[in-house]
Parts: sequence; structure tokens; C-alpha cells
Amino acid sequence: MKNKLIWIYCVSALCYFIQGVEGLPSLSIFKYLKEVLLYPPEKIMILNSIIGLAWIPKIVWGILIDKFLTKKVWILFSLIIDILTVLFLGIWSLPLIIVITLMFLNSTNSAIRDVAVDGIMCVEGKKYKETGKIQSCQWVFITLAAIITGLLGGYLADHYSYQVAFLLLIPFYLLLLIPLYFYKEYKPKENIKKLFNYKKLLTNKSFLITCLFLFLYKFSPSFGTPLSYLERDSFKWSFQFMGVLSTISSVISIFGAILYWKLCKKINIKKWLYYSVFLGVITTLSYLYYTQITAIIYLIIYSLVGMFIHLIIMDWMAKSSVSGLEASTFALLCGINNFAAGTASSFCGAWLYPVLGLSPLIILSALTSFLCLPLINKLKINES
Repeated sequence: MKNKLIWIYCVSALCYFIQGVEGLPSLSIFKYLKEVLLYPPEKIMILNSIIGLAWIPKIVWGILIDKFLTKKVWILFSLIIDILTVLFLGIWSLPLIIVITLMFLNSTNSAIRDVAVDGIMCVEGKKYKETGKIQSCQWVFITLAAIITGLLGGYLADHYSYQVAFLLLIPFYLLLLIPLYFYKEYKPKENIKKLFNYKKLLTNKSFLITCLFLFLYKFSPSFGTPLSYLERDSFKWSFQFMGVLSTISSVISIFGAILYWKLCKKINIKKWLYYSVFLGVITTLSYLYYTQITAIIYLIIYSLVGMFIHLIIMDWMAKSSVSGLEASTFALLCGINNFAAGTASSFCGAWLYPVLGLSPLIILSALTSFLCLPLINKLKINES
């Protein structure tokens, strides 16, 4: 069992590490769009939303992964396609529409890999009662990757093109092949069709309330890109300095993940959901006063708390996954989570920012946090 757990942790950690490293070209792409193509914030937000759409149909990948082949095969398939994709992006200077298309494909492969490894986490984690710890490990490694991304990504944006950043992803893709080879996947003997009926799932009132809560909990009009413009144009921060700040945020987030590792079996999820809503409102409103000093203070405080609360939500979602359909049911919840926090919030922010301006957008974003409050008492939460 000990050797099996080692490879479970290695595959889980490296998959998430790669997911973090895939952000390496982000600052270079931002620089290209902002300072070469001279795109306004709302246009960049829309392009980011389009790329993020790849994470929305996670339920589709979950169903396919649960029913066909194995999770290992799906991870391997996604790695091969990703290597080819970043080679195209790194070697040739391509029109923007092709760059965005290939980035969407790269994002799709990352989503497939994410669903497969989360399926492994749910199956093996519930089997060994390790869901909280495996997820803490995953998010420590994705944060370690963010440290590399912050330092190296900022340097690359200041000195090289985005193409170099894409080519640097290849060694990380190849590294995952090692633990993937040694991991022996657990295959439940039960017939999936007999275990559960998707129609019953999608008409189950309790499950639908859970889905609605997740959407309302995560949705708020985004204002991150306008803040990045403020940092670049008003604060006069270099991309390398912005990358260093991102690294500091990642380091602090690791402490949040370690804290959850230690406390995950003692957490009262329902109480913390209440706390997190009000914390979210306070943190959002704080951005109304955004200076060079407060930007750094917010980053330090919110990175720790944000990771801790994020892992509470993820652990609850893992425990709520259906036996035999872990990849698809967890993927459905994650898809809703990603759509609300990413695409829907970004599209809404891109639409409202030119109309309202930054400060009213921040206030509106804070107020939307309260929408999920009435649903918390209706949630069925497995605290075991």
C-alpha cells in the first residue's frame, strides 16, 4: 500500500505541477497583446475567457474517462498532444487566431489531464481516506510551479517572446511519464451503468442545489486585468517585478495548503463556507484602495487565506463524488466551478468594465458574493 500511495502522490503532484507551469507564457502573451497589438483590457479579458472555455465541458471528459480506456491512457494522450501543440506555438510565428486556437487546444488537454488525475485522486483517496491530503499535495505542487512561473515568466516577458516560454514546457511534459509508468491504476470491478444513472443525478434536487451553490459562490464580475493595467501603467512595474510578486504569492499559498493538510480532518465545512463568504466581500472591497503598498499587503494576506478556503471547497467536492463515476461527477462540479470563477466572471467583467469603470465594478463584484448565502443551509455536506 505504501508504494502504491507514493506513485499516486507522484502522479497527482506532477500533473498539478505541470498545470501550474503551463502559465509560463501568460505574462509574455499579455505583453504581446497589450504592448505589441495595443489591445484594451476588455479585449484581452475576452480572449482569456475564450481560452478558458476549454475547461467548461469537464463533465464530457469525465464521462469518457470513466467509460473508456483508463485514466493513465488519457493522461498519456493529453501529454502527446500538448507536446505537439507547444512545438507549433514555439517554433513558428503564427497569426493571432491560430495562436488562440492552439492555446485553446493546450487548455483542453490540460483540462482532460486534470479530470483524469482528479478521478485518480477521488478513487484512490476515498479508498485510503486520503482525499484531503492528496489535494493539499496537489495544490502545494501547483503553487511551487507558480513560483517558477512567477520568476521565470516575468523574466521571459521582459527579454524574450512568448514562443520561448511555450518551448520550455516540453521537459515538464516528459517528466510526468516516469511516475505514470510506475503507477498501477486501481480498477473497480463494479459495472458503472448499474452503480449510477446520470439522469437521476441531473434530476436530484440536492445535487442541483450543490451545483447552483458552487456557481453563485464562485461567480463575481472579474477586474483582475484592469488591475494589471494599473500596475503596469500607473505603478510602472516591470513584468519581472510583477512575476516576483506572483512568486511571493505562491510561496505564501503553500503555507495555506500545508495548514489545510494538518487541519483537513478537523474542519467544519459548513461553518467555513459562511466565514468565507464574508471574507470574500471584505477582500474584494479592499481593492477600492489599491496602491503600490496595499497591493503587496493584499497579496501576502489573501494568498494564505485564499488557498486554505479553496482547499475546503475542493475537498468537499471530492468527498461528494459518486463511487464508480468519480472522474465525471467531480469533473461536473469542477466545470461549474471553473465556468463561474473563470469564463462567466471574466466575460461579465469585460462587458461591465467599459460601462461602469473600475470602482463600481469592484463594489458589484463584492455584492454578488452574498448570492450564495441562502443555499448553505440546504447543502448536504459529508464531513467524514
